[in-house]
Amino acid sequence: MSLVVAKFGGTSVACHYSMVRCAQIVINSPMTRLVVVSASSGVTNCLVELTQSNINDQQRQTLLTEIAKIQYGICDGLSRRAEVLSNIDVILSRIAELSDALVLNRSKALMDELLATGEQCSALLFAAVLREQGANAQAFDVRQVLRTDNHFGRAEPQIAFIADLAQTQLAPLLQSQVIVTQGFVGADVDGNTTTLGRGGSDYSAALLAEALQASAVEIWTDVAGIYTTDPRLAPNARPLKEISFNEAAEMATFGAKVLHPATILPAVRQQINVFVGSSKAPEEGGTWIRHQTEDSPVFRAVTLRKDQTLLNLHSLQMLHTQGFLAETFATLAKHKISVDLITTSEVNVSLTLDKTGSDSSGQGLLTEALLADLSEHCRVKVEDQLALVAIIGNKIASTAGICARVFNVLVDFNVRMICQGASPHNLCVLVSAADASAVVQALHSDLFE
Repeated sequence: MSLVVAKFGGTSVACHYSMVRCAQIVINSPMTRLVVVSASSGVTNCLVELTQSNINDQQRQTLLTEIAKIQYGICDGLSRRAEVLSNIDVILSRIAELSDALVLNRSKALMDELLATGEQCSALLFAAVLREQGANAQAFDVRQVLRTDNHFGRAEPQIAFIADLAQTQLAPLLQSQVIVTQGFVGADVDGNTTTLGRGGSDYSAALLAEALQASAVEIWTDVAGIYTTDPRLAPNARPLKEISFNEAAEMATFGAKVLHPATILPAVRQQINVFVGSSKAPEEGGTWIRHQTEDSPVFRAVTLRKDQTLLNLHSLQMLHTQGFLAETFATLAKHKISVDLITTSEVNVSLTLDKTGSDSSGQGLLTEALLADLSEHCRVKVEDQLALVAIIGNKIASTAGICARVFNVLVDFNVRMICQGASPHNLCVLVSAADASAVVQALHSDLFE
């Protein structure tokens, strides 16, 4: 059986009307047997706020009321609401219990269990909507198959275990019905709830597609595909009919919000085509991400990733010695920090960290413990209020004149850091957050308009 995995984001399942629209997309595609859903729009943000240590009882109650309002609003649109209402009530009660427990116990395991509840509600509600639209649909708890380690907040999937569990517990169900399950959520070997980090629902869909050997993954969001840049920044941005896996990986990594950075990895491993389209206007089509494309232009897109941090590490130990970088990266690995960009001189190393890579609860990457460990062997300077602009394309590192053209556009802007050459698919510049939108507009105007 050719299998398509469809993932619907938070805005696509924000209310009953939106869910009905998405249900029709599923019903109109007989090969779509597995549906992965995010929490309804607004729910995850409320849950993240509930994990914070500085909220008071009144704020907590306001957040709980808002979450319940969203879920009950969807229930109200169901003609047979009683069949899911009791299950929703159980989850809402558990949310209240967990938020109270976090006042005294700041356990990351408790935070993950709390943060996973939004997707649990969405899966139950969307399965009910599908049934009312005539589909044979059932909600399935993804924690039965999506095995991860126990790094709560940003758990690492265990690929081999997921494949085995998906084939034995999930695949048989797909033969006769549509299965709706949670994105973003997993469980460790002891059954403790884990999460994959913010934006992990796309990743979940791709991991399950890989495990089930699906033919395609469909990512349904609120925009009709991937554009040459964010249309909110450049009104003349145009949609892309297709891009390659390599281009998509670079775009997702460097800020194309329509796609989670990790999504492309399972797709690449199994060469699974990925479609990105709008659940609000499926008739407009979207973007296909394929192993190979018909054309490979030098310039494909301009992306922006805000909220970047620059670490500048200074040490005279670097001068004509070995091991400084190894020690630095060992320290970063100890704290589970991945580095994006790096430049070096004789006695300095500059690294960029992406704050959007923080864990599910929104906790930042730069902890006091990390800075203390780094300070043992170098002087650390932290710069923030920065943004990363990336030019995505093909053969950038081997095409003459690229830098001249780009830097001519950037002549009026201060560039804090430049990275080019490690990949043939990107050229990155780090600029002030205040200049970021203008930089994107200027580059897009010159390269695409």
